[in-house]
Amino acid sequence: MRNAPGGTARALRTDVQVVFDETTDTAVLRAPVSSLVLRPVRGAVRTVLDRLAEGRPLPHEELCEGLDAAGRERAAALLKRAGHLLAHSVLTHEPPAQRRELLRLEPTARDARRRVAPVTADARVRLSRFALCRTREDVLVLESPLAKFRAVLADPAARQLVAALGLPGTAARSGDGTGLSAAETLDVLAHLVGAELVEVAGADGAFPSDTEPVLRQWDFHDLLFHSRIRSGRFDEAFGALYPYRGEIEPQPAVKPPPAGPAVDLHRPHRADLDARDPSLTAALETRRSHRTFGQRPLTAKELGEFLYRVQRIRVHHTPPDATDRDEVVSRPYPSGGSLYELELYVTVLRCEGLTPGVYHYDSYGHRLVLVNESAEDRRDLLGVASRSVGFDVHPDVLFTVTSRFQRMAWKYRAMAYATTLRHTGVLYQTMYLVATAMGLAPCGLGNGDADLSARVLGLDYLQESSVGDFLLGTPGPDAGIPARPGSEWHMVNSPEWAVPAAGNTSPGA
Repeated sequence: MRNAPGGTARALRTDVQVVFDETTDTAVLRAPVSSLVLRPVRGAVRTVLDRLAEGRPLPHEELCEGLDAAGRERAAALLKRAGHLLAHSVLTHEPPAQRRELLRLEPTARDARRRVAPVTADARVRLSRFALCRTREDVLVLESPLAKFRAVLADPAARQLVAALGLPGTAARSGDGTGLSAAETLDVLAHLVGAELVEVAGADGAFPSDTEPVLRQWDFHDLLFHSRIRSGRFDEAFGALYPYRGEIEPQPAVKPPPAGPAVDLHRPHRADLDARDPSLTAALETRRSHRTFGQRPLTAKELGEFLYRVQRIRVHHTPPDATDRDEVVSRPYPSGGSLYELELYVTVLRCEGLTPGVYHYDSYGHRLVLVNESAEDRRDLLGVASRSVGFDVHPDVLFTVTSRFQRMAWKYRAMAYATTLRHTGVLYQTMYLVATAMGLAPCGLGNGDADLSARVLGLDYLQESSVGDFLLGTPGPDAGIPARPGSEWHMVNSPEWAVPAAGNTSPGA
């Protein structure tokens, strides 16, 4: 039987098992992240399920062979209901005994709908700018954050075709050297274009991902990241699954401090803070980023108070042995699962009462531990911060925020790094508000050099490296934002007390 262009060959996904319960006429289709219970399973439904369970991709006519009209209707209803557990295969155009599977499209979203987009021989085609190839379960697959299907490249000819599509060319020529016939090449392309893995150039010769305004503003890695860290368009395990429990030991809740000279820090009293702090609303409304700093140096007492209010460990809970509960801590800002994977390293450039150096903040002992005395390394870190700001900055302290990645990945699947970035944002806001309440000058940075910081801090890039950077100092003589030539700033929806200073209505960044 010839698999005509646009035809459908179906099979269960390779990760789906069918379990029959003969006593209740029930079948359960079990997949790693979802299941489907069917009842009653008899007649046409049982026939089609048995054929699907064999694992061979079958065209629709073969799946429904021997069924009457009513049976075909029941089979169609079954195939529609189980659609997210079925794969669509493209077969060679050969007799049944010789045909082989070229390509298999597996849905990665429950609402995925297969679409075939006929491709003419002279059409100019290319892999989407967002497509990627990777090894999955020892098979090469083609994926894209734009697609709701994964293409399993089951046959060498399909892999050769996809490699050829890395360069733009006509559809007819893309199959050269693959051994595919012209009809088979166009059939594979029709399915890949319909799945948004391959794109066809417009009349002007340009491809949509290069010209469409919304797509042009997405970087490949950003769109891929967005599609993988929230459920809906990706079909792998997600959430607090503890995937390595019993196989890998979890990271401790409290990082053991490094060996080195330590400096105990000032611990403020809650009553003193309550007496002098501004209101939360005042801190929120007057918060801004400072990129220039004052002549007075930060003091060790101020730095101690700042770290105490931002990152100290307030509670440490270690569960008894043989329990499923996590070892958790509590700090002043929220953290998913109370895991608190973030660490602070403090590059002291100018601080009264502290020797310049790079320190690790021991959040349990509330002290600084020296990890690097090199003046050159301090200059290198400050140089990266200056490039991030756009000019030479001279803060008193540069904070490097690092993440102990496996602390999160041991518990969370597919969302661990995204959650770390959320935590980094929460920590930034906490640092901003505490600095504002203390009358200091804060500035969160948008970029840093994770390789450089790992070297300077003596860390393994894959185990713990930087995810954020933050400047702190005393305020400069002009704490307001300087006027920008040729522009005018206006406070919008802000009450009078939000204005930073008389005569200056420029909002802070």
